[in-house]
Amino acid sequence: MKLVAASVDVGIGTQLLFVDILDTLRFMVKKLCGNKVTKRETRKIQRTLSDIATLIPITILMLLPVSAVGHAAMFAAIKRYMPYLSEASGYRSGFHSLRKPHSTGNNNRNSRSFNRNRSTSRESPKKKDNSSDKGGFLAMEEREASRKGATEAFGFNRKRAEGRDDSDRPKKNLQLKVRKLNPANTIAYVQILGTGMDTQDTSPSVLLFFDKQRFIFNAGEGLQRFCSEHKIKLSKIDHIFLSRVCSETAGGLPGLLLTLAGMGDEGMSVNVWGSSDFKYLVDAMKSFIPNAAMVHTRSFGPMLGPNGSSSNMSRKFDDPFVLIDDEVVKISAVLLRPRCIEVSDSIKGKSYELRSPESGVNLSKPGDISVTYICELPEIKGKFDPKKAAALGLRPGPKYRELQLGNSVKSDRENIMVHPSDVLGPSVPGPIVLLVDCPTSSHLQDLLSLQCLTPYYVDTAYDVPEGSKIVNCVIHLSPSSVTKTDDYQMWMSKFGAAQHIMAGHEMKNVEVPILKASARIAARLNYLCPQFFPSPGFWSLQNLNVASEAIAFDKSLLPRTRESIPAENLLKFHLRPYANLGLDKSGIPNLSSPSEIIEELLSEIPEIGDASQQVTQFWSDNQDTSAEKASMDAETIITEEPWLHEYTLPSCLENITREEMEIVLLGTGSSQPSKYRNVSSIFINLFSKGSILLDCGEGTLGQLKRRFGVQGADEAVRGLKCIWISHIHADHHTGLARILALRRDLFKGVPHEPIIIVGPRQLKRFLDAYQRLEDLDMQFLDCWHTTEASLEALESQEDNGMQESPAHIQGTKNGNTVGLVGENVDSTLFARGSRMQSFWKGPGSPTQIAAAIPILKSLKKVLAEAGLEALISFPVVHCPQAFGVVLQAANRINKVGKTIPGWKIVYSGDTRPCPELVKASRGATVLIHEATFEDSMVDEAIARNHSTTKEAVEVGDSAGAYRIILTHFSQRYPKIPVFDETHMHKTCVAFDMMSVNLADIHVLPKVLPYLKLLFRDEMVVDESEDVNLDTALA
Repeated sequence: MKLVAASVDVGIGTQLLFVDILDTLRFMVKKLCGNKVTKRETRKIQRTLSDIATLIPITILMLLPVSAVGHAAMFAAIKRYMPYLSEASGYRSGFHSLRKPHSTGNNNRNSRSFNRNRSTSRESPKKKDNSSDKGGFLAMEEREASRKGATEAFGFNRKRAEGRDDSDRPKKNLQLKVRKLNPANTIAYVQILGTGMDTQDTSPSVLLFFDKQRFIFNAGEGLQRFCSEHKIKLSKIDHIFLSRVCSETAGGLPGLLLTLAGMGDEGMSVNVWGSSDFKYLVDAMKSFIPNAAMVHTRSFGPMLGPNGSSSNMSRKFDDPFVLIDDEVVKISAVLLRPRCIEVSDSIKGKSYELRSPESGVNLSKPGDISVTYICELPEIKGKFDPKKAAALGLRPGPKYRELQLGNSVKSDRENIMVHPSDVLGPSVPGPIVLLVDCPTSSHLQDLLSLQCLTPYYVDTAYDVPEGSKIVNCVIHLSPSSVTKTDDYQMWMSKFGAAQHIMAGHEMKNVEVPILKASARIAARLNYLCPQFFPSPGFWSLQNLNVASEAIAFDKSLLPRTRESIPAENLLKFHLRPYANLGLDKSGIPNLSSPSEIIEELLSEIPEIGDASQQVTQFWSDNQDTSAEKASMDAETIITEEPWLHEYTLPSCLENITREEMEIVLLGTGSSQPSKYRNVSSIFINLFSKGSILLDCGEGTLGQLKRRFGVQGADEAVRGLKCIWISHIHADHHTGLARILALRRDLFKGVPHEPIIIVGPRQLKRFLDAYQRLEDLDMQFLDCWHTTEASLEALESQEDNGMQESPAHIQGTKNGNTVGLVGENVDSTLFARGSRMQSFWKGPGSPTQIAAAIPILKSLKKVLAEAGLEALISFPVVHCPQAFGVVLQAANRINKVGKTIPGWKIVYSGDTRPCPELVKASRGATVLIHEATFEDSMVDEAIARNHSTTKEAVEVGDSAGAYRIILTHFSQRYPKIPVFDETHMHKTCVAFDMMSVNLADIHVLPKVLPYLKLLFRDEMVVDESEDVNLDTALA
């Protein structure tokens, strides 16, 4: 029987291999014709050739006239010398079940595999005992897997889970691209990159563009996503300059560095410049970014101590620092620091008395320094006059070129030297651009006193003193609270006829979505199902009315010397050619109203109008247990599956109200922000009881403001009770500092408690280092302290009133180490003594444990205020210290006194399917599970320790979860992921801004077919863009 099973495996494998060979030939022809072959196609070619080499000896053996015993002996010999044949396939039967799943780098030698048709997370012990009835290598492997324990039976990359997988780390030395400079640039301009303009959550960036070079000033959150939207290639950026070192201006920098490090075969780097405070940010980022990605980070200026004193007074603080000086541009930096302001009693309210730096400057802490950048282009040489050259005895030839380059030459006919001034017309001074960031009135006093800016001042727009440098454009990054003051307006007038662009936050820009592609998708989803996709906050009438008032107010304060204009997204100021010097508004995007987007949708998919009415009917028929009428109407548009009409509500949803809980999916993509999906973040809205944030990827604050509006997002941040972070990968936590900084500002001067951050231990190192830059007003709690075993042990310790040893605190049961929910984990991935256990086990210091107890008490208090009974973390299989989380609501009493159990939400974080996740998800009302890859890419899922769509659904089915929401999709699926509807009976795929109220959770799967209709022409994999999943973000 074993021989027959093996023969069938090989036969089926041969058929599958034939299909692979045909695909491989097609890819190879494509490559020979000069067309681009994607990485995925290249991997398939390599895998198919490997299959052919492996199958030949097996096929020969099967054809030989040998007895069954002889066949068994030969197969044993093959297994001895070809160990990978003993590994079961992760996603195919037949021949592929005889070889190890393929993965890139070194992952293929360190992956465990499992049979997708027999997921151990779903099987009972009885089924495992019956595995002996199966034949072939599969049966032998299943019995072996049962002996090794549950965690050995599913596929995962052990090296990656233990933090030893170096295949996706940047090389030791990331190289800068060396570009040949073009002194005679034909095109040069500055352009406003409107990051944060519509959400007012981050500082806009500014692009300085040359033919061969690109410079970006400020890298706030959302810069990567903005560049993807507007096709600005990050690989072309040479330098990034920060006007301040804080979350508002540098929030997008960590993700940007990691993305660049993962580009191409060798990775890339970019020069990043910041004031002396930049060192603190670099030190903080080292906790999760490899040093190789930051080798070209540079700081300038004296280091400041905690009391504001300078560690280097060898030069004046306000002397310019020349950062770039070549034949293309000279970029200098002038530092600003807040000064202590004393109001003079004699002229109170009229003027200020300033302390000099030598007499003591009151700086609160590092992070208060801001920078003004001066960008000077070289002068434009006068036009060469060949008649004058001929008159001076020069013949046409190389000497003409030397004169144009500014070199003197000897006359061909006369014994004289000819100088450039003899044959060139008058030179035109090179354009000058200033970027000014003056964040507070204290900085303004320093700005007004700067002597190094005197050469750039003029008396009036028409009276230019000799030796002055004419500034053509000043871009003001300063907030309106500073720019609207009389002192600032007078300072602006010193630049004469310069064009002033006010790039501080203007309410006018709130009505124009910066990410138009994402806004277009949001409008379409809102039309189809407004219950799950509410109208975005930036289209609210309240914002538009505020905007019009703000514009009228701004115009009354403009300086008289030259009209100042508010910055708009993609506004340009041309520097060269000189004939085009000035503003260019041609690239500014127009406002697309929702009605225009819907008209376009109806013209593309006429039946979507009826589909929208049918979706609305689900709520109209909400009280009717039989949805026959709705299903009959739906037959004309959507053929529904029988399971769509199942109507069995769990007891926790009995008499549920719309004010109980709402799940808002702020980011549903993986790895890095993309055009249509932001990175991971889930907002659990508990309405009047507050809110909880699960993961906080880059741009989370911006997404909150797009969902709730600018003011509504502020209220949401005020109501945050806790923020929980699953693991240390950058796409799950780099938006945290911006959220915490805003919350700190919102509660300034108001009594409040610091917010509790629950996360992996490495995250604390980042937050502690970052707080040297700006106060984050938070308390940190290790995820390990919130596992069920740890919570029980700590509560026991508290009840006993004694300090117990760390080993006891970890918890024991029957002599074994206790992990999740009292489970004996000696036979699991997290067994005592294993490398994974050493990563996720709790801190061994009694001091650390004692420090956690008061924070745990605070957490218990805020959870109770939010109506939650528990927040429980559990370990998952992804990387060291990766966790999932359970949110359990408290029981409630209905009007007749009946006790109704509380709802339960489980969030998987990033993980492979594992027993810990299944156990934690048992009886869940909603399981939010990552589904990074489609079902056919299980090899990649194993290599990266992620899950496929089907695996995620199987976990939910095994655990008996009522509803499953799939999220964290690979960015290779730009709009909607690839999925098989046959196993989606309780499932829906997530989109950014999707808002699922608990009262509507039963309707969720019914909407899925209509979503598929909406994207019927777009369910394709996008490999045209450089989507790199091999970075440290994944």
